[in-house]
Amino acid sequence: MTTASPDDAPDDRAGAPRERRFEPDLRSMTRINLRPIASPMPLGFFTVAIASVMTGCLQLGILGPQARGAVALCVLPAFALQLLVSVLAFGARDVIAATLMGVFAGSWLAYALVMFTGAADGLRVLGVFNLAFLCFGALMTAVTRPKRALWFVLAASLPRWAATGLAGLTGAEWLTRTSGALGLLVALVATYAAFALMLEDMRAEEVLPIGRRGPARAAVHGDLAVQLRNLERQAGVRRTL
Repeated sequence: MTTASPDDAPDDRAGAPRERRFEPDLRSMTRINLRPIASPMPLGFFTVAIASVMTGCLQLGILGPQARGAVALCVLPAFALQLLVSVLAFGARDVIAATLMGVFAGSWLAYALVMFTGAADGLRVLGVFNLAFLCFGALMTAVTRPKRALWFVLAASLPRWAATGLAGLTGAEWLTRTSGALGLLVALVATYAAFALMLEDMRAEEVLPIGRRGPARAAVHGDLAVQLRNLERQAGVRRTL
């Protein structure tokens, strides 16, 4: 006759603590796979440039008021293209570029829908929208300084959003014209940034100056160890955002 020890006997009591299980150390077996992608930023900046030219020409009077619907349809693809850029930028672990391009995509969609439908009081609504966008842009400029290409595009866009917002609220014609001229300036800056980044990606070296600083410069000129630093703490690897 054998007697079972207390450790071998099942514990059926309600609420009884179970023996704690310890998982083995999985760090030696863990692999994090990275997938290189082409930079989506030239596409994003070229999209900003083209859409800004269309809206700027409308505000300057080069295109008449009857062209609002056509301009809205031309701007609408900017929503899809910049949304794509945002998704790819999230995959490339660049939260600043992804956030900026995602918000840009939403702004083009809002503009296209309001202008195409001719919604009542649409210009005043877009005026408030642009002033809210101005606040967002001001916050983004504080964190994009090392990324000079993004920073210059934002810096050129801030006065345009201010002029567009005030023009929508006040109806002042000179503010509308000013916003149109600033839109062409934004297009020039965005085109330069897109072209410079495309040349850099093709030739694997900086051809036209962009002015990266700090972490942005280290990310381009540093070795692989710099790219993988603190990878285990980044979104998608850590357990929580």
